[in-house]
Amino acid sequence: MKTTRVLFLCTGNSCRSQMAEGFLRAVGGDKFEAFSAGAKPAGCVHPFAIQVMREIDIDISNHTSKSLDVFDGQKFDYLITVCDHAREACPTYAGAARRLHWSFDDPAHASGSEEEKLKVFRRVRDEIRARVEEFLRG
Repeated sequence: MKTTRVLFLCTGNSCRSQMAEGFLRAVGGDKFEAFSAGAKPAGCVHPFAIQVMREIDIDISNHTSKSLDVFDGQKFDYLITVCDHAREACPTYAGAARRLHWSFDDPAHASGSEEEKLKVFRRVRDEIRARVEEFLRG
């Protein structure tokens, strides 16, 4: 059976695309290969993204923030942008057969106390989970 390759793209590759990659890896089984990248990579995965994913038993602590350039020349069945800036910064990607756009708030820009920020990370995490599950249902 053919493996479906999916690349999630956001601006910094520190939160949203990392969580989406983590979800698809966790629930997609061996039918999917999930990757993520950033138009302007932050250089690290946000600690709160790691924390809120760990809360639901998905470990993304070994993920790294990387540039789309890392994937030059590779083919993907889907390129899924998870923020509006990435959609605009990457209008085409020659290696993607299909392109989807899922717009999520950037939890890295949340303000307030640590608990208020974590609340935003959890909300975005849950929105991403719902979209990945919908994607898997086809």
